[in-house]
Amino acid sequence: MPHHARPHATPFGHPHGHGAHRATTTPPPETPVETTTRLRPVRERRTGRAIAVGVCAVLGIGLIGGALTGMWLAAAEPGEPAEPAGYTQAKDLWHNAPVDTLFPRTLAGPGAGPGGAARTWTRIVVAPDAACSPAVLAKGLLATLEPLGCERVLRATYTDATASSVITVGLVFTRADATTQSTLGQGLTSRLGQDVPPALPGPGTVAARFGAKQRAGWWLNAPADLPVVVTAVSGFADGRAVDAPQPADRAMTTGRTDATAQSGLGHEAKNITLRFEQLLRTAVAPPKKDEEKDAR
Repeated sequence: MPHHARPHATPFGHPHGHGAHRATTTPPPETPVETTTRLRPVRERRTGRAIAVGVCAVLGIGLIGGALTGMWLAAAEPGEPAEPAGYTQAKDLWHNAPVDTLFPRTLAGPGAGPGGAARTWTRIVVAPDAACSPAVLAKGLLATLEPLGCERVLRATYTDATASSVITVGLVFTRADATTQSTLGQGLTSRLGQDVPPALPGPGTVAARFGAKQRAGWWLNAPADLPVVVTAVSGFADGRAVDAPQPADRAMTTGRTDATAQSGLGHEAKNITLRFEQLLRTAVAPPKKDEEKDAR
């Protein structure tokens, strides 16, 4: 796939796409003690039947009690959590969904800037899908995802409406199961420390000079309902170097006066990841017509 937007987007990827059963015993049929035609005393017959009825009652109560106990234990023990809707479908988005679905040409970010200022981002470069490697993923994130099954990495770079900032967004698709994914994102940025995502420059664009030294604010998150890690790293479009990239939550701290904080690059990095998470959820959501039919 070329590194520029195409009028008619095609999918990412290569041309060919991307309890045990409880045993019950039945008492044997009753056989007469004697083989003569003489009738047995009435008292003895009633006593035998009463005993049989009592035995059956005890067995029945035991079976019912056992079943109820089993149900109670099953309810008390935590079961496997239900897989979120669209989770399995999301695993294949990297090669099934069109480029413009995963990376829209323009993306609105209401309230994405400092003080709730609106942002609008425009896509300026898209990279071909890539295997998980140090070239496209920060070392710590790669080491975290490889044991889970790191499937593919998609990246694109955007600029803001003033073309004064640039931001690279990464969509890292994994084969993690829903249970693992639900805990992956808890404090992920903090756990990885200064593990800044790589920047994606765009020759001939305002991101031409966006490299490792120009990275300023960054963020990453693993939503619990999608087998994806969303990453973002922002910087200045004029190519100025930044001494120490900051995770977005630090850059967004009230009272900071450094250039990264003042420019809102931390806000952009964090809020754009939230926008992309929502885009992915929308991509796997059932069509409204199907929802209406189900409701009927």
